[in-house]
Amino acid sequence: MSAALPGQLEELVEDFTAVPQEDKLQLLLEFSRSLPALPARLGEHPEELEQVVECQSPLFLAVEWEEGAEPGPETPVRLFFSAPAEAPTTRGFASILHEGLDGLPARQVLEIPDDLPERFGLTQLVSPLRMRGMSAMLARIKRRVRELQAA
Repeated sequence: MSAALPGQLEELVEDFTAVPQEDKLQLLLEFSRSLPALPARLGEHPEELEQVVECQSPLFLAVEWEEGAEPGPETPVRLFFSAPAEAPTTRGFASILHEGLDGLPARQVLEIPDDLPERFGLTQLVSPLRMRGMSAMLARIKRRVRELQAA
């Protein structure tokens, strides 16, 4: 049995599994268009973003505590992504992770199973390299949360 997911992430997985195989890429493309823009403070300081080199396209992310919150296992985590419009698969994966993880408590983010990317049913539609990119994004997010907790 697979580990339970937080509600918002479970809904995203259900959305993808409910869609016929031939429509999954279209859904991923829709997600790519909904990736929020970086806040100006990060856009002006790209050095504060970390590149996920496993992604085929240039993808950068930042993981922070909720502004003004005391760091701890229940502190909400904020996620920020930067990916070019010409990379809809990468942007789509980033948008799914943003929608599913942004605002969750650190403890829940760290409990997300590593097989999450496979749960969307996209392994037959996108290259193994792209799937590794999404896995790498999730691994980076979890690593950054652990670093924030240790700081």
